[in-house]
Order: sequence, then C-alpha cells, then structure tokens
Amino acid sequence: MKISNKVIWITGASSGIGKALAIYLSKEKSNKLILSARGENALNEVKRLCTYPENISVLPFDLAKIDMMHDIAKNAIKLFGAIDILVNNGGVSQRSLIIDTAIEVDKKLMEVDYLGTVALSKAILPHFIKKQSGHFVVVSSLMGKFSSPYRSGYCGAKHALHGFFDALRMEHQKDGIDVTMVCPGFVNTNVARNALTGSGDIQNNQDTATEQGLSPEVFVKRMTHAIAKRKFEVYIGKKEVLGVYLKRFFPKFLHYFVLRSTVR
Repeated sequence: MKISNKVIWITGASSGIGKALAIYLSKEKSNKLILSARGENALNEVKRLCTYPENISVLPFDLAKIDMMHDIAKNAIKLFGAIDILVNNGGVSQRSLIIDTAIEVDKKLMEVDYLGTVALSKAILPHFIKKQSGHFVVVSSLMGKFSSPYRSGYCGAKHALHGFFDALRMEHQKDGIDVTMVCPGFVNTNVARNALTGSGDIQNNQDTATEQGLSPEVFVKRMTHAIAKRKFEVYIGKKEVLGVYLKRFFPKFLHYFVLRSTVR
C-alpha cells in the first residue's frame, strides 16, 4: 500500500529512518513533505535526493527546545496550508549502565525522546481536531515494549511514548485522528554511533547487531504499509521482534535470554 496526496511532516529527517522515509515517500508526486532535524545543511541534502524536491520544504529545529513547539507547528502548517501526517521520528539513543549514567543524561533522553515528541504533537493537535483528521506516526522502538541493559533511559522514554499516545488515540478517535506506533528492531543506521554514554558524550561506535539489522530502505517500505493501513502498532525487524511476545507470555525466559545476549 502507498501513501499519496498527503502533507507529511517528518522529524529526524536528516539521516537514518527519517531520511529513507523522506526519499521513499517523495516518489509519489502528489505528496508534500516537510523535513525537520537540527541540521539545515543535512536536510537540504536529503531534499536534493528526493524525486520531486520542489514538493519538499525544510524546517530545522531542536526537539529539546520544548517551549518553541507551538511556533514551529504554526510555521509548518503555513508551508503547505495543512498537515495530514506527523511522523515523530527524531530522537537519540543511549549506551551506558545505570550506575554509570549521570542524571543529566536521563533528563536529556526524556527531553528529546519523550517531552519533545509530546510537545510537538500537542502543538499540532488543535490543527488535526479543527480539520477532523490527522495521523500521528510515532517511531518508538522494541525497547518501548521490553528493555535491555545499557539502554535504561532510552527504554524509559520509549515506554512513556506508548502510554501517552495510547491515551491520545482513545481521546481523539472521535476527531478522526489516528495513531500508529512503529517499533523498530535493529536497523542499520547511525543510531548506535550517535548514542549517549553515561557522561553525555557521543559513543561514536557502531555495534554488530545494528550493522546487521534491516536496511533503512527495507524498513520504511514496511513502515509505510503500516501507516497506510492505519495500524495501531507494528513491530519491524528480524528475530528480535519475538521479544515482544516473549515479554507478554514468558517474561522470565526473556529476562534470562537478554542477560545471556552479548548485544550492547
């Protein structure tokens, strides 16, 4: 299934899943895209790679600047007159043990991965209500369904997203608003390289599991299918997806399986 004739706003669009999604959705000429991330130059490079760059607008901003979200949302709406789909894809990961992680790092993860996404979504929500349609697509993680070592703050933020957006879906189904939670497993992006360490520094290392994960191009095709079908929740990856079901039915087995894992 494809998405067509939509105005789609993608955060975290300068690399990884966001970049691949922008390139993929731009192949449909009737779509209009708004690309956001912190780096304007990187966004312009993604725009150049899109099939119809004349249908692309670039709107750089920082998800951590929560107080600016209403103004950013207003500017986004002005670009094409409306927004149909907001893809909340921006975020940052983590690789550090709890005992070694400064509380400032936990705060940063919550500010970007949870509060930034919530603030942006709340800023666009009145627009969706007014036009009685809209679709929130939230790129969570399998770590939003179960946890693993070295990712405590990241897991906490992703778990929180599910709680918030499940409530939003219930409250605003009457307004024609959909919510799709997209939970990636390992995808071969720079997410591990850009992950925060316990001190807040960038890790700058790739891990084997991430490198051997799905390509972003394969991932976004499956993601687009789920968006088009307005699925509530979708898990996209390789065998790691089984962790969702193990958590539900055999939580102790998952606990010991993850502990034996060498994934970091």
